[in-house]
Amino acid sequence: MTVEKHLKPHAKMNENQKPMVECQMMVRKPIAEVFQAFIDPKITTKFWFTKSSGKLEENKTILWEWEMYNVSTKVFVKDIVENKRISTEWGDPATTVDYEFTALTDDTTYVVIKNYGFGQTGNDLIQVINDNTGGFTTVLDGLKAYLEFGIELNLVRDKFPQIKQK
Repeated sequence: MTVEKHLKPHAKMNENQKPMVECQMMVRKPIAEVFQAFIDPKITTKFWFTKSSGKLEENKTILWEWEMYNVSTKVFVKDIVENKRISTEWGDPATTVDYEFTALTDDTTYVVIKNYGFGQTGNDLIQVINDNTGGFTTVLDGLKAYLEFGIELNLVRDKFPQIKQK
């Protein structure tokens, strides 16, 4: 079997044949630490957004900001299963973003981010899937660097240098 058959595609059709982005990364840290990195903005701001109105809590809406781009979004937290899954809805138009956590060992966690519920079609759908795949891959890369090595790579901050930043 070829390597390609073992790797999951970044954008795929889910069971109902609906478009879905799926990005994944193994992080060499315990599941509770990786899970908290997405719940607690004191950690998340080290690798993703720059400001948050609070921790993620079930049935609560949080504001995330990327101050360097003067962009923000409201994030509704639909469901949290500790150390297993966070389900959110955000964006314009809103889509569902699920964060799934699996302990591979006591010291390694596999994170999968799934984004689905797109209303776009045709070239607009292709563009949003492309953008979201790249964006969530960047988030996972930054998460890994920060949690494993304590390095803030500024990946999100540097992703769009052509946009005037603060």
